[in-house]
Amino acid sequence: MKKLYYLLLFFLFIGMSIPTQAQILKQLQRSTERAVKKEASRKATKYVNKGVKKGADAAEKAIIKKTKKGEKEVQKEVDANPVAKEAVEEVKADNKKEEIKASAPTVVWSKFDYVPGETVIFDDGPSFDEENGEFPSRWDYYKGNFEIMEVDGSSVIGMLTSGYISPYMKNRNEDYLPDVFTLEFDAYYMPNIYNQRYYIVFYDLKTQRSNRESLYNYDITAYVNGIECEKQDNSYPNKARSNRDPVGGWKHISVAYTKGKLKVYMDDTRLINIPHMEGNPLGISIGNDGGSEKKYYIKNVRLAKGGVKYYDRVETDGKIIMNGIKFDVNKATLRPESMGSINKIYSMMQKNPDLNFSVEGHTDSDGSPERNLELSKERAKTVMDQLISKGIDASRLKSTGYGDKKPLESNTTAEGRANNRRVEFVKF
Repeated sequence: MKKLYYLLLFFLFIGMSIPTQAQILKQLQRSTERAVKKEASRKATKYVNKGVKKGADAAEKAIIKKTKKGEKEVQKEVDANPVAKEAVEEVKADNKKEEIKASAPTVVWSKFDYVPGETVIFDDGPSFDEENGEFPSRWDYYKGNFEIMEVDGSSVIGMLTSGYISPYMKNRNEDYLPDVFTLEFDAYYMPNIYNQRYYIVFYDLKTQRSNRESLYNYDITAYVNGIECEKQDNSYPNKARSNRDPVGGWKHISVAYTKGKLKVYMDDTRLINIPHMEGNPLGISIGNDGGSEKKYYIKNVRLAKGGVKYYDRVETDGKIIMNGIKFDVNKATLRPESMGSINKIYSMMQKNPDLNFSVEGHTDSDGSPERNLELSKERAKTVMDQLISKGIDASRLKSTGYGDKKPLESNTTAEGRANNRRVEFVKF
């Protein structure tokens, strides 16, 4: 009888322990999954915050250390466990984003000292209203073949053969360049071609050619890695023109002329600095050396009249008007060439600690008034934030925007619209 009693107890215990063991196993599995995910996430966060690119490997090593097992065995367990596998994949994806973010170039021309003239006298994108395949309507030419093209989503002037192109100015037979002026444009260079050349001459080749002799020594040649003229030449630091494998792409070329002083820049580097230029610049022609294997495109051409120094303008007018601060189309993203103007404002505020500015954005009349107002406010804030990031105390700045409500000129011409797209620094 006693044996039967103990036997019944034994089977009762076995019957109870089977579901209990199953529950324990399930709990262990869930606990393991939670631990794996928690550990992977914790380690991933730690390493991502430190900027380590291989957070996933670190997470896996943490699991290996914890389990005292080999890497292959742990990987098998991770692959078999959907929760752990998902956690590791999330870590890898996050680190991939961090790696891409870290490798993306930040283009800030912090030492760029070129400042465009404040009154635009010629401006051509060219407009998307121009029909592809047609000759650019706001230009004339001296030799060569030129037409409107679309390249990488931008409307450009394609230079199909060697020749020169000049702005079609009303008074182009006369001297239409002021004593202080700036010229800038973007030029495309093909990669791995070291001898592709653009030319800038300071007269209209079609209507002012008789002045060639007096200005010949100052004809500008812009290579992919350097700029030269008869009087002076220079190249990018460590990027001589003899380099047979140069990096191509779009380059921003800027020219500043101030009563005999000539400076020429490529992107953020000043390459030509001539203190006394002989002869008087009369007009502008832009050319190329041609060649069927090369592609020549220019865009965003702007010619502007210079003026009074910034601080003198503040003292006289109580504000500074700038159209040299540029943004991406319909965005508040600063273009790198804007930094020359912003650097000047920064330097002036550093030297004059009592000077405070309201940064005020303005647009042309293209687009809806509501969007223009919003865009002008966003752009003004972007400029203000840039100055603050450079070290100007936030209490010395504020920002607002007026959209297209306060035009300086008519919006019926490209030049008028260019002058209306501006940022003003108003003293307060």
